[in-house]
Amino acid sequence: MDIETYKRTFAADDSAPGWEAIDTRLKEFYGDQEPRHLGTSHPYALGGPDPLDGISIYRSTQSETHLHFVTYGMSELYYAEESVGAEYSRCGFEFSFRLIPSSNGDNELWVAHLLQNIARYVYSSKKWFEAYHYIPANGPICLGADTEVTALATVLDPELGSIETVHGRVDFIQFMGITQREYDLLRAGDVKCEEFMREEHKVNPLFLTRLNRGGS
Repeated sequence: MDIETYKRTFAADDSAPGWEAIDTRLKEFYGDQEPRHLGTSHPYALGGPDPLDGISIYRSTQSETHLHFVTYGMSELYYAEESVGAEYSRCGFEFSFRLIPSSNGDNELWVAHLLQNIARYVYSSKKWFEAYHYIPANGPICLGADTEVTALATVLDPELGSIETVHGRVDFIQFMGITQREYDLLRAGDVKCEEFMREEHKVNPLFLTRLNRGGS
């Protein structure tokens, strides 16, 4: 899209073409489902503490019933003439996370806090994520939980994949919780992350996070 078409198509004051592109992609899988949306009242752009403008939570029945978290804020969401024609939309990715909810009905909003913390890391370190990265969580990914899951590995979201927007490409980078033992194997180079995730895909095709994971 050229800049003149962009100006005619989107109103600078209130348009969010990047946000709309994410919503359009999600609608392909969730139709008219209304997600639970967590907004940020004081975003980074206005001096606030939260890099992500929002996180939507969908209930998916694919593979196993799970909660699917998708972020808004790592890519260019709003009207931005300077981003038209870019190869990547700002960071070039948004985050996703798929969680098997606990049977006792615990609050699952810790995932939103986790994703906000990862977003802060990206903006403060100027480092980015691609598929087949791995990072420690320096403790249980859900604080206070009795879980062996203390690290994360990344993969391209197997459903959402990548999209092209008027501001450039956006990859949906999904985080999956892994155990300390699995993280140590990856860090030592005993197994490559891509190989690890290919094996995981055979038994967990949507890369669902389970807090009761015991290791592969």
